[in-house]
Amino acid sequence: MIQSAFHVKRTIVEVGQRIYRNGYVVSSDGNISVRTSEDRIWATPSGLCKGMLTEDQVVLCDMDGKRVSGTLNPSSEIGMHLMLYRERPDIRAVVHAHPPTATGFAVAGIPLTPCVLPEVVITLGQIPLAAYGTPGTPEISDPIRKYVKDHDAFLLQNHGATTVGPDLMNAYFKMETLEHFAKIALVAHQLGGVGALSGADVQKLMRIRERLGLRGELPICDTREMLKNRTPCPSSPHQAEAEGPKPEGDEALVEAVVKRVLEALKKA
Repeated sequence: MIQSAFHVKRTIVEVGQRIYRNGYVVSSDGNISVRTSEDRIWATPSGLCKGMLTEDQVVLCDMDGKRVSGTLNPSSEIGMHLMLYRERPDIRAVVHAHPPTATGFAVAGIPLTPCVLPEVVITLGQIPLAAYGTPGTPEISDPIRKYVKDHDAFLLQNHGATTVGPDLMNAYFKMETLEHFAKIALVAHQLGGVGALSGADVQKLMRIRERLGLRGELPICDTREMLKNRTPCPSSPHQAEAEGPKPEGDEALVEAVVKRVLEALKKA
């Protein structure tokens, strides 16, 4: 369905208010875009608070990121949006934000990969962690590129999160789901560990995903059996040398998260 320019801009403004109101962004953080044709993208402007945008401030640009109409410049991270649109023509909207709990996992270097909640397995599958790239430069796009084909949500190391969808509200609700999952995962870690679903359970959910036409190769997330047998990799050689041997599987995730939580509480 073809939407009017005003409707698209109004939806962008609404989603900007939602991510600001929910604390997913502060100040001028984050960016939102909608692709309305092969060579036209509506995007949030650079340097403005997403919770205070007006329709006339939304920028129309082409697939090279050049402004077509409006008086403001598009987000400095428009290149990441354009890469996502080029890689997957089915993507029609992108939301980038810094939801605190999910971003905490990204800063800790922990992807949200366990198969824990049926709703998350069905709607998002695995949420990978893309390596760090400097915001506002081409560096931010390359680490995400390898995940684009089979994922709709990504953690960006030391940065935030990005979600995509066939329309803007779909992309936005995926951001809500991602942050909600991160909050639950953090509490589970603090209480003793994540109880992942079994491979058989995930197979049943995958059949639902298939019926819904959703993306994701098997296995789309880490099952109980996979977590039990996993040997985690250190985030860097220096970290491995400094911290010594790591426990395996889910215990490593618990140790990493709880350690950071305790350190934060000491500083509070």
